[in-house]
Amino acid sequence: MPVELSADLSLLLWSVALCFVQVVIAVIAAQGQVGLAALVGNREGIPHLTGLAGRARRAHRNMLESLVLFAALTLIAHVSGRANDLTLVGGYLFFWARAAYAIVYLVGLPWIRTGLWSVSVLGLLLMFVQLL
Repeated sequence: MPVELSADLSLLLWSVALCFVQVVIAVIAAQGQVGLAALVGNREGIPHLTGLAGRARRAHRNMLESLVLFAALTLIAHVSGRANDLTLVGGYLFFWARAAYAIVYLVGLPWIRTGLWSVSVLGLLLMFVQLL
């Protein structure tokens, strides 16, 4: 019988799903710009991705960088039994800010994107402080 995931682990799972969706969008956008043959090859000589393809790739890479921190904090909080309402608020801030960030980055709104990134970092900081 499956065990129900806690709220913090559910947020981690959905963050991984968000990251997966972002990589799919990045690959589809890259294919549209450089073609399938370039992507299935050794990827030598692929031109710099621009426009939507470039933004999708950068948004995905940024999510990967942040996801490592979120995963570590979530797992530390969960395993140590120190997860609490504030670590959960931090997790929600991270997840929803990252979801909005992905959309805003694809659309190409730099100031809003940076603000959303800051909110996601605030979520990480909130979690970190609770674990000190």
